Amino acid sequence: MNQIAAPDTKQARSSSLLAVMAERYHMDPQTFANTVRKTVMPSNATNEEFAAFMMVAKEYNLNPLLREIHAFPRKGGGIQPVISVDGWVSLINQHPELDGYSFEWASTPQGEPISCKCIMYRKDRTHPVVVEEFLSECIRPTEPWKMKHRMLRHKALIQAARYAFGFSGIMDADEAEAIAAMKDITPAMRPQMSDFAMGEPAAAAAAASPAVGTETVDTVTGEIPGEAPHADEDPTDGPSAADAWQLGHEARGAGKALKAVPPEFRTPEMDAFTSAWQDGWRARDEEIATEKK
Repeated sequence: MNQIAAPDTKQARSSSLLAVMAERYHMDPQTFANTVRKTVMPSNATNEEFAAFMMVAKEYNLNPLLREIHAFPRKGGGIQPVISVDGWVSLINQHPELDGYSFEWASTPQGEPISCKCIMYRKDRTHPVVVEEFLSECIRPTEPWKMKHRMLRHKALIQAARYAFGFSGIMDADEAEAIAAMKDITPAMRPQMSDFAMGEPAAAAAAASPAVGTETVDTVTGEIPGEAPHADEDPTDGPSAADAWQLGHEARGAGKALKAVPPEFRTPEMDAFTSAWQDGWRARDEEIATEKK
C-alpha cells in the first residue's frame, strides 16, 4: 500500500523568510533578527514592518548588516526601505544582464559640475539606457553634498539603474528625507451640507420635517462643538518615536553632535524618544561615512 509521507515540519520552518535570511549569513534566526532590529530598524518598528523590510532585503539580495539596506521611518507611520550607495552598486552588479556603465560630465569653465550622464548597457538590449541628472535639481544642504561630483555621480547611477532594470519599492536616503519633509496640504475643512444645492421638493420636505438631533458644524474646523473625542483620538498627542528618529537623522545631516538631543526629550518619561533620536543620528552618521568612501 502506498503511504503518504508526513510533511517535514522542521524543513518547513527552515524555509521561512527569517530562517532563509539568517542561513544566508550563517547566523541563528533569533540572533539575526535581534541584530537587524537593533542596527538598521527604528526602535518602534512593528513585527509586520520588520517582515516587510526583510522581504525587500531578500528580494534584492541585500545585506542589512552591511548597511546595504536600512529602514527609514515614514512621517505618517510605517517604514520605507532605503538603499545605501554600496547597496545600489551591489544591486546593479548582481544583475545578470548588466554589460557595464560609464559617465559623462558637463561642467562650468571653473570646473563646477552642471550635470552627470550615466550610460548603462544591457546584454539583451541594442541601445543603452542614458540618464542625465542635474546638480541644480539634486543638490541638498547636507554634509555629503559638499562632494558634488561624487554625489551627483551616485544620483545618475541610481536613476539609470531604475530605468535599465526596473528596480521598484526602494529609494536612496535623499529621496526618503525629501518625502519625509513634505507637508500635508489637504484642506482641514470638511464639505458642509450647505455646499450642495437642495432641490425645491427636497427643501420643502426638509422645512416640513421637525429638526430632530440638529447639530451645528464649525465651518472652519469641520467639527461639532461639544462633541467628545473619538476613542482613538488623543488631543494631547505629541511627537512619535518615528518623528524623533527623523529629527535625529536630520540633525546629523546638519552637522549637529550626538549629544545635541532636543531639550524636550531630556526627561525620564521621554527616554524612548531620546533613544529614537540617537538611532536616527547614528543611522545618518553611518550613511555619511559610507558616502565618503
